[in-house]
Amino acid sequence: MADACLFCRIVSGEIPAKIVRQDDRAIAFRDISPQAPTHVLVIPRRHVATLGEATDTGELGHLLRMAAEVAEQEGVATTGYRTVINTNGDGGQTVFHLHLHVLGGRALAWPPG
Repeated sequence: MADACLFCRIVSGEIPAKIVRQDDRAIAFRDISPQAPTHVLVIPRRHVATLGEATDTGELGHLLRMAAEVAEQEGVATTGYRTVINTNGDGGQTVFHLHLHVLGGRALAWPPG
């Protein structure tokens, strides 16, 4: 499954992405269909399909820490930003590689649409 995964192909460099931050465990890149002025995806380098399949709490914490660093780097940490993890079809997940959205740069409504 990981061989055909869009985000695994981004991690491997097979598909280009506008990378904003990366390390040995995770990569952050701009969403190709942004829903806010700042819209960055943070993903683990290792293939994990959904949040429900994630078992490494250290890895999950690392993704959240990177999301906060991205928000700081992008200049939205002070004004505010949202982090979102969509899980499975009814949760809005369309790419089945765990990913965290970092959205900011404008006021975000609640509840979301």
